[in-house]
Amino acid sequence: MIQELFSLDERVALVTGAASGMGRAMALAFAAAGADLLIADINVAGLSATAAEIKALGRRALPVPCDVTDIKQIRAMFARLDSEFGRIDVLANVAGPGQLAKPEDIDLALMADVIHGLTVARFCCCQEAGRRMLAAGAGSIINMCSIGGVSALGRGNFPYSVGMGGVAQMTRELSTEWSGRGVRVNAILPAQVINPGLEARMKADDQLEARFLSGIPIGRLGRPEDIAGLAVFLAADASSWITGALIPFDGGNLALNAGGTPGPSA
Repeated sequence: MIQELFSLDERVALVTGAASGMGRAMALAFAAAGADLLIADINVAGLSATAAEIKALGRRALPVPCDVTDIKQIRAMFARLDSEFGRIDVLANVAGPGQLAKPEDIDLALMADVIHGLTVARFCCCQEAGRRMLAAGAGSIINMCSIGGVSALGRGNFPYSVGMGGVAQMTRELSTEWSGRGVRVNAILPAQVINPGLEARMKADDQLEARFLSGIPIGRLGRPEDIAGLAVFLAADASSWITGALIPFDGGNLALNAGGTPGPSA
């Protein structure tokens, strides 16, 4: 019974940003739970590598190069999904742009690009998936948000945090509109999870990692594979009464008061 609750057998998932990081980890987790997948990314080599790993697990993988900030490419991707699979049960809306800029300096065109990529284009993915799921009467949408969508990060994260705030509210609104018709919509809120861009920033600023860790009571940065269990849970029937949730994936960051101090490591 418990295994059935976490099974994704005979389901189709679409994962954006699947070439690396948390998108790749989610795609592999869905495959391990039994799903077939359409995976998307602009990194064609990474996308092919992820597809090969999914196929090695015995599942079907269709890699589709796609810039998910481009509405035409998003719609073409969903048309490909229709022709190849004819259904969608899970959307993992992972990929999106991130830009650092001080609010007093940011160019409005850049701000518009970030809001478009993080909020408008992600809504397009939700809309395309939602229309298909509503017609089927079932589905799970998982939006990748951020702790920056519900709390302020500073450090020039203004455009990113504003865009992610839109993702958080989009998740709540879509859940309210759709969950009564069988489509659940939830969001994951990561803190700092290791990726090449973050590693480069920490190398450029030798105090940055310590600053991050001061707000993470669990005592380490996140790893992409940490997301596997949560992703499968939200995709599967195990979370059938969970919708509209903004779920921290943050090592305790949001639980820590600004004046609090993480306990010493064991």
